[in-house]
Amino acid sequence: MSRIGNAPVLIPDGVKVEIAGNFVEVNGPKGGLKREFHSSVKIRIAGDKISLRRIGDGRQEKSLHGLSRSLLANMVMGVSAGFEKVVEMRGIGYRAQVRDEKLVLNLGHSHSIDIAIPDGITMEVIKKPVVEQLAITQIVIRGVDKEKVGKFAAGIRQLRPPEPYKGKGVRNIGEYVRRKAGKKAA
Repeated sequence: MSRIGNAPVLIPDGVKVEIAGNFVEVNGPKGGLKREFHSSVKIRIAGDKISLRRIGDGRQEKSLHGLSRSLLANMVMGVSAGFEKVVEMRGIGYRAQVRDEKLVLNLGHSHSIDIAIPDGITMEVIKKPVVEQLAITQIVIRGVDKEKVGKFAAGIRQLRPPEPYKGKGVRNIGEYVRRKAGKKAA
């Protein structure tokens, strides 16, 4: 029995949920989201709670039950509070700026990298003081869709993953990078 799927999703004040078959539309103060759910999960609204019920007891239905509930809860939370990911760049000469609906990154390559900012995502660049001879720049990514925010943050990290010797690179905030010892002189 799915413990996650059986838990109801609470609808906060100011959030409006519309269900048409397996198509759900959620609108709130931060924006709106739409998603179509699998047909093996039935969604119902009772007062200020949304409950999900699966049709069968097969392995796929059980997994889709919990997944659908999590996706629906993320939609409700996204339109009411929003999601935020912070990516940190460490390294001398690593710079970031938002210019003309694009994120411009200088990550030690011979060229700058321009990334188009998707709809529904806002960016903020925060420069921190130099720590351990590494300049730190934080990129704050905000949006209503958790999947979009996480995918965009992962795409930025993938451009220059952190290296273990000096700790330079792009990492998620709070991510621990295990440091290695370099070459030792004889």
